[in-house]
Amino acid sequence: MSHLESGSSRSQRKLAPPALRPAPPQFKRILLVDDHPLMRRGQADLLSREQDLMVCGEAGTAREAMEAIAKLKPDLVLVDMTLPDKEGLELIKDILALHPGLPVLAMSMQDESLYAARVLRAGGRGYVMKGAGSDEQLANAIRTVLSGQIAVSPRMSAKILESVAAPSGKIGNDPETKLSDRELEVMRLFGEGWSTDEIAQRLHLSPKTVDVHRMHIKEKLGLKATPEFTRFAIRWVASQGGPSV
Repeated sequence: MSHLESGSSRSQRKLAPPALRPAPPQFKRILLVDDHPLMRRGQADLLSREQDLMVCGEAGTAREAMEAIAKLKPDLVLVDMTLPDKEGLELIKDILALHPGLPVLAMSMQDESLYAARVLRAGGRGYVMKGAGSDEQLANAIRTVLSGQIAVSPRMSAKILESVAAPSGKIGNDPETKLSDRELEVMRLFGEGWSTDEIAQRLHLSPKTVDVHRMHIKEKLGLKATPEFTRFAIRWVASQGGPSV
């Protein structure tokens, strides 16, 4: 009897289902959009060290990004603000028009005071400055956006809240509401002391195009003379926290 019982017990043990093991972490698929291959390589290397994130593809232009999104179905798109065929803000709008609900995180060398609020208005879910903070900042920002939250620095978050609480009429007079993204870039560089030729070289424009942008800025802001424009640009840069690095 004992022999049969022991045999039955062994049989039951063999038929018992194996203990459940914890499921492997679900990778979130990230599409990198940046026209600098080395920058994409660095981002990919960084994210490859994360246990819950993986790079599913890369794109160097806005057109390639739209094709990759349709093909790869990423969980989040990391978009550089400066692309050869389209501005990053316009790409964000295009992405959300064709793929509503797809989280987009913007990234740029430019100070967040130039872009962060505009990225959010365009439908982006956050903004990260290249080279700012620790290596973990990008991964943490991605996780923040994937969790349904907005990813901006505490300084920018406070500034956005201040703008919401600003007295009626004040926001409408700010350059951020009147100027295009390119015009804001041009004004910032003039405010930092760069010459027309230097700005043209930095932005890959002709000096004549830079002068046209300056003329439009003066018209939109009601600045009649170039010295008045320069003083305004310097004060505006100072109000944004000083020149960007």
